Amino acid sequence: MARHGLHRLTRHPGPRRKAVVLGVAGATVVVGIAATTMPLLAADDLSIRATADTTATMVTQDGDNGAKTTLATCATRCDGNPRGGREAVVQFAVTTLPATAVNVRATLRVHAWQEFAATVSAHSSVVDARAARPTPALPGAALDTVSKVAKGFNEWDVSALVKGNGTWTVSLAQTGLETRIYWASTENRNPDLRPRLEISYDVGTRPTPVVTSAAPSPSRTVAPSPTPRPTPSTSPTRATPSPSASPSGGTDRCGAVSSRLVPSCGAWWGMYSPSSAGDGWDHGAAVAEVEAQVGRKFDIVHRYHDFSNAGSNGAFPDAYQRQQMREGRLMFFAWESRIFSSGTVLTWQDVYSGRYDATIDAVAGRIRDTGVPVFMGFDHEPEDEPAKGSDADFVRAWRHVHDRFAAAGADNAVWVWTMMGWSGHYDRYTGLYPGDRYVDWVGYDPYNFHVCNGSKVWKSPATTIGGFYRWLDENRLGVGKPRMLAEFGTNFDAADPDAKRRWFEEFPAALKAHPKIKAAIYFNSPGMTRRSSTCDMTMNHDASSVAGFARAGRDSYLRQPTGGAR
Repeated sequence: MARHGLHRLTRHPGPRRKAVVLGVAGATVVVGIAATTMPLLAADDLSIRATADTTATMVTQDGDNGAKTTLATCATRCDGNPRGGREAVVQFAVTTLPATAVNVRATLRVHAWQEFAATVSAHSSVVDARAARPTPALPGAALDTVSKVAKGFNEWDVSALVKGNGTWTVSLAQTGLETRIYWASTENRNPDLRPRLEISYDVGTRPTPVVTSAAPSPSRTVAPSPTPRPTPSTSPTRATPSPSASPSGGTDRCGAVSSRLVPSCGAWWGMYSPSSAGDGWDHGAAVAEVEAQVGRKFDIVHRYHDFSNAGSNGAFPDAYQRQQMREGRLMFFAWESRIFSSGTVLTWQDVYSGRYDATIDAVAGRIRDTGVPVFMGFDHEPEDEPAKGSDADFVRAWRHVHDRFAAAGADNAVWVWTMMGWSGHYDRYTGLYPGDRYVDWVGYDPYNFHVCNGSKVWKSPATTIGGFYRWLDENRLGVGKPRMLAEFGTNFDAADPDAKRRWFEEFPAALKAHPKIKAAIYFNSPGMTRRSSTCDMTMNHDASSVAGFARAGRDSYLRQPTGGAR
């Protein structure tokens, strides 16, 4: 719920009463009518102090934020630091609401000392408000927003969170200003400035239904009896994906996930975001920064790995991926038969000859030991790798890798066969397919390159993803397999600054029109094309693009209740 400026708590001027009188006559039987009417009594407002607060921060140098007299918020890029984001986290214990409280209205009030041209949103939070220096958690949907910070108390309507008695934690997230805003904390020496939760409510009583007899009787006032109301006792928590054991084709209820990671409804939303030497090869931050920009956690994180069996490139999953898995994300390991550091290209005969079996077995063991299903690919886009061998060589190498995983007990690997999906290779795809027994998902990589590849054609999302989708149907390749956009992307249109934003906003509808696609992963890198005044394939190259991508990610079709969108 968006607001401009401050939020004001609406207070009732005095008690409100409503009498219920039922007239009964003749042989009419009146059942349940009285039960639909609830007398209301206005109650005194509650003003609740915070039980704990802290500043969640991405800055490791921050001290004990749980003991400071101020809280801080800041955008992800903060005071020149590209990973300086901070969120104010405040916890309240609501214990005195009566069981008959209805129409509960809750307002968060937090004090700032200055005005700021910043947007600050309140979110439900799973962060421990007592922690010294917790990491910001991906916020859920905004409960309420102020578009400008006022000097003094600012207010957010958090009624959607505070349903009754319980422990409720709220975070404040900032955008629109890349410098810190300080707020009074529970440790501030002036108790009047400390965060408060203002609650107002009505007291409801439910009348007993009246059943009349055949004989007439005088009218009477119905005596009310209280109606209990559930009272939450804990803060909301975020669950990690727990795929259910069901056939690979999916399940019969929304929110379920098959053993082959197929969501029963909608599609997974994923991201490939590269790191570099400039950021210390921090693969975790590369994804977290994009998540902070778009306001949600991705269901799938996609990374490319080599055959070195060393470091983050080859000894995967690495520490970053293990942390991402613990936080509920699904991993997609795209394994390439080459050595990144030296530029060495392996042939598919090198792979199936047994020369790299020790490497294959080591990776299979680590995948097995994760104990959770993960997406696994081998040499994506092989039709663009002529130096590695023939199409038949690719199939033989794929099957060899797959069989060694099976022998190692790595049955949690979910195999994604990923092609370019280009019409110029349609005559090769049947020969590149390893067979239904070796493939769990069919993936392809569609792009709206526009002028990046010399074209002048702007392709809509439906056009971009539709060609190979139809070819698979018409040629009955991978029948019954879920499909994945293992990479997808779009350029911008220099003549139409909002074209890229609209492209992203149209994307969920295109997925719904192609329901066999159960996952879509954005390739957020300029590495495949050169950046220029007319070419940039990254989804966050400007604010308009980010806004469109964020809106796409909020579509219910891409918000799996078992994945990162929770």
